[in-house]
Amino acid sequence: MAAPFDPRFPAIPHADWDRAPWNRYTFQHVREQVPTAQVRRSEAPLAWRRSPQDVSAIGFEIDGQRSSIADFLASSYTDGFCVVHRGALVVEHYDNGMNAHSIHLLQSVSKSVTGTVLGILAGRGMLDVDALLTHYLPELEATAYRGATVQQVLDMTSGVFWDEDYTAPDSHCAQMDIAAGWKRGGKPGWPACMWEQVLGLKDSRGPHGRDFSYRSIETDVLGFLLERASGTRLPELVSRELWAPMGAAEDACFTVDPSGFACANGGFNAALCDLARFGWLWASGGVARGRALVPEEWIRRTYGGDPELFKGAYREVLPRGAYRNQFWLEEAGRHVLLARGVFGQLVYIDPDAQFVAVKLSTWPEFVNPQRTRTALAAVRAIRDALG
Repeated sequence: MAAPFDPRFPAIPHADWDRAPWNRYTFQHVREQVPTAQVRRSEAPLAWRRSPQDVSAIGFEIDGQRSSIADFLASSYTDGFCVVHRGALVVEHYDNGMNAHSIHLLQSVSKSVTGTVLGILAGRGMLDVDALLTHYLPELEATAYRGATVQQVLDMTSGVFWDEDYTAPDSHCAQMDIAAGWKRGGKPGWPACMWEQVLGLKDSRGPHGRDFSYRSIETDVLGFLLERASGTRLPELVSRELWAPMGAAEDACFTVDPSGFACANGGFNAALCDLARFGWLWASGGVARGRALVPEEWIRRTYGGDPELFKGAYREVLPRGAYRNQFWLEEAGRHVLLARGVFGQLVYIDPDAQFVAVKLSTWPEFVNPQRTRTALAAVRAIRDALG
């Protein structure tokens, strides 16, 4: 595939297309890099009530240093930023060539989209999250997933060993780049597609349900479960059950592996304000256009993350946090949900404040706790200022 032309990057190396500095271009042009599958928008998009607010001068403090929203947006590799308050779009900001119609790679925000669709199907009785995963995917009896429940996979508390190292050349994530179709090559014995990679997970890190350990492959396991339970490919399922009924204005897409499987854990691409629609769906108790789309019981369960399972380095950013149903909880016991992705993707959802913020970015680093804590401080400052 020929590399896309851009004056800044006339020759994007395929092996590094998703990394800095090329991500400044490629995260808005993923379809030029890898195969994708369409997720159809609504035929009658949900129109925003608009009430523009200038939040640029709002100040906040992080680690004893004062900053402003204007400085935050200018210094954090912003591609898009928007805020919804009390049902109105109050901030809509684009940078780095992005616009209202651009779609952007969401990385692990994709997990929350996948988890939401699973919740919709569970509410319809199409699957039972308390059942064993192997009830739906019996092939996994021969893997370390044997004995794990669907809920444990949703919460990333299974006992399956997985190396979530984004830069190590032989990690599970490096192998997933090949299996997902994001990169070419690989080494002898590496999986050729995502299903092969799942089937190859034979090692355990401990008993199921012991603690939370972030592992992207868990969401792809859920993607296979969704396809098995529904008889429908994931992109069509997301369109039918979530994207179109919630009123998305733009088509989205998933990257797909060599077998056609959509990368459920990080391959979703969508427009900024459609991410705000997704967040507002959750902030509205799962209701879109008067229709209960996400079951109330699923939302209640999602707020029930166990902070005792959330330990170690995860507390650096969220010291009182938890993880549940493919969402991060900012603070266990409170109703604030986060969808997060590497390189600075964030959806912040506070239903009690009727507030949603979306930040799409292209950081130079995969992860940066300081940048994440700064982003959270910034959106909290906007929330508090809007009242």
